[in-house]
Amino acid sequence: MHYKIHLSPPHMSGRELKYIQEAFESNWIAPVGPNIDAFEVELCQYTGSRYALALSSGTAAIHLALLTLGVGKGDIVLCQSLTFVATANPIMYVGATPVFIDSEPITWNMCPNALEDAIVHYLSIGKKPKAVIVVHLYGMPAMLDEILYLCRKYEIPLIEDAAEALGSEYQGRKAGTIGDIGVLSFNGNKIITTSGGGAMLSDNAKYIEKARFLATQAREPVTHYEHAEIGYNYRMSNVCAGIGRGQLEVIAERVARRRGNFQFYQTSLSGMSGISFQDGFTDMLSNRWLTTVIIEGRGIGPFYIQNVLAEHAIESRSVWKPMHCQAIYKTLPRFGGSVSERLFDRGLCLPSGSNLSDDDKKLIARITCDGFET
Repeated sequence: MHYKIHLSPPHMSGRELKYIQEAFESNWIAPVGPNIDAFEVELCQYTGSRYALALSSGTAAIHLALLTLGVGKGDIVLCQSLTFVATANPIMYVGATPVFIDSEPITWNMCPNALEDAIVHYLSIGKKPKAVIVVHLYGMPAMLDEILYLCRKYEIPLIEDAAEALGSEYQGRKAGTIGDIGVLSFNGNKIITTSGGGAMLSDNAKYIEKARFLATQAREPVTHYEHAEIGYNYRMSNVCAGIGRGQLEVIAERVARRRGNFQFYQTSLSGMSGISFQDGFTDMLSNRWLTTVIIEGRGIGPFYIQNVLAEHAIESRSVWKPMHCQAIYKTLPRFGGSVSERLFDRGLCLPSGSNLSDDDKKLIARITCDGFET
């Protein structure tokens, strides 16, 4: 349907045009060029990561992260279940087996207890997991102290899927810079966009060098086209990187606006019985990419409110369906309880774009409240 208020639309600043124009005037249209180099430097400056690699998507970044860590056929990768499918699919690309870990109920992210249960189980059968992929869901950082402790204790690399969490912080450090490899997304619905695109972050130069090599068709450094490994066409274009540079200049404003949306909804809706919000801890700062709520009790569920909003041409969305409940993954192993299933059954994402007007937010809140009273 045609929505008047979208869930999370792109929000251009106007600063992007300068970099796009430079790309056209210099004819740097291919997936190389000064905007890419500069965007990677600026991502490092913003996030604090030592190295960054601009790529065609966040999915590509996860795929390359797995390959860089040597994950391959028959390996086990422990993956957060409550996430978008793009977190899990690259595990299958490399021939490994995803094992899904349930959420804890505070941040909605990977449960450390379930994670350790999975690690101990696979160690007991001589099948040490090759990597862990944790997600910072909807911008809320996961319980990284506990998860990092387990990864270090058992010597398992940690990939942070921070696709939804650019600008979020954990103990003062930017999301995506705390594990061994971080992943960002610049899809059109993210907090900043390059229209499509993503990035890989790491403090390990060898990881970035390997990923860069694989992302450019694994071309050997000789004068002719020589290939000894399978590579991929995963580099970001110079034009898209120009969009990213303009977007990155306003990232602080975008984070502030998204957090402001959350604060407005929390103030407007939290007084109603049956609504609660995704939470965090005091050492976490969420970019609040999407404001997400749990709706329970009073005989009203999230799909009812979603339909009420849609009747007014307002887009909302259910919380991600857990991977272990998806048809393509439901036969694979999983650890933990049913927290993620409950969140899917009761969760709703409210419109959260950084270009929402005050009138838009008031309308959304009023219609949501009216839905509870009908």
